[in-house]
Amino acid sequence: MPSFQGPKGTRDLYPLDAAKRRFVMEAWRSASIRHGFEEIDGPTFEHLPLYTVKSGEGIVSELFSFKRAGGEDDYALRPEFTPTLARMYAAKAGSLPKPTKWFMAGPFFRAERPQRGRLREFLQWNVDFLGLAGDPKAPEEIERAKAAADAEVIATCVSFLASLGLTPRDVRIRVNHRFALSQWLESQGVAAERQGDLFKLLDQRGKLPEGQFAVGLAEFGFSTQQAEVFQKGVVRITVDDPQSAGDAVLDLTLFAHAVMPLAQQFAQMGIVDWIDFDLTVVRGLAYYTGMVFEVHEASGAERAIAGGGRYDGLVELFGGPGTPAVGFGMGDVVLALVLQDRGLMPEDARVVELAGLRPDVFVLSNGSAEADAWVRPLCARLRAAGLHARHSYKATKNIGKLLKDGADLRARFAVIVESPESVTVKDLKTGSQSAVSLEGLASHLRGA
Repeated sequence: MPSFQGPKGTRDLYPLDAAKRRFVMEAWRSASIRHGFEEIDGPTFEHLPLYTVKSGEGIVSELFSFKRAGGEDDYALRPEFTPTLARMYAAKAGSLPKPTKWFMAGPFFRAERPQRGRLREFLQWNVDFLGLAGDPKAPEEIERAKAAADAEVIATCVSFLASLGLTPRDVRIRVNHRFALSQWLESQGVAAERQGDLFKLLDQRGKLPEGQFAVGLAEFGFSTQQAEVFQKGVVRITVDDPQSAGDAVLDLTLFAHAVMPLAQQFAQMGIVDWIDFDLTVVRGLAYYTGMVFEVHEASGAERAIAGGGRYDGLVELFGGPGTPAVGFGMGDVVLALVLQDRGLMPEDARVVELAGLRPDVFVLSNGSAEADAWVRPLCARLRAAGLHARHSYKATKNIGKLLKDGADLRARFAVIVESPESVTVKDLKTGSQSAVSLEGLASHLRGA
């Protein structure tokens, strides 16, 4: 007989693993709803051109693409959600609220080499804010509204991280602004047509051998001392004091002026302690038009936990009206590693409870034939009353062993059928027990 294994880069989730995944997904959903985002979803596969129109033909090698047997259309399993989101928004833009706040969480697929923190199938949480509040018209009003939306999206991410027990000491949110960076680079003598190559260099900083990053920066006119400022990445910006940014080696006052609306919004949202402005965060995707950010474990030992930014031109690319938009995605793989390393994944018993897997009641018989016959009908009656009821499938009539089975399932109560009229209810945490009529059992359990 052949021996089969799961495909490379995928996971087999047994009950406790699935419960942990459910715990994360519910925490994603809770944070989204707290911040006023509404849940949506789309197909797990799309027409292949939906992805190539945004990212070019080069992305095809990173996708699981296919053509149905006998069909003519090319499809791909979704590697991200933003193209689907833009397509959906474009289709109904005229009837949607302004702004539109959406979130989703589900499976995604990438045909990449599996490694730590990266799988071919994974869960991802997506949070997006489309449009601007207040219908701003003047340029300065528009920039303030964009900064407010950017901060609201990042605050949703912070709210989720904090709900799991993570703190600014555990994770840092590294923020940059591609337009502000571009303006500042021009002031440093880097022409606009060369900035794309410099962005690529900045994006590869962590992957380059020691010293090579400085060599690359030298080609754009930056000295070894200035390269050290880039290497550190973090820019200290004090709200309302742009002059505090930079030093004699690299004057960043112009950059600080440009990102000050963002810094002020972070302060208003109460998340400034989580934020580092970082010159080297540019994100690889070409469609980002303004603020970009990544969430990293503080030591830098793992890949980015989340990332995103502003993508104002994307909805138009999919046939919709000009729509300012900002969002991010967070995968579950790196997040799980960080939670485990920090001891923040709840204990198994708590995960089971949070996932709704803890039975209300475990039903067993006192061993008589008459009581045996009532176990399954009683479970059915309790389930119809809205209770989570289970029973044993074992042949044993040993009450002690069956009570242990109920305790292993972490059931709240054991119900021992004594007769067609009465049962014994045992609290599996305290050990206390009482006699209850069959007719009053459901009410007793709900009130306990």
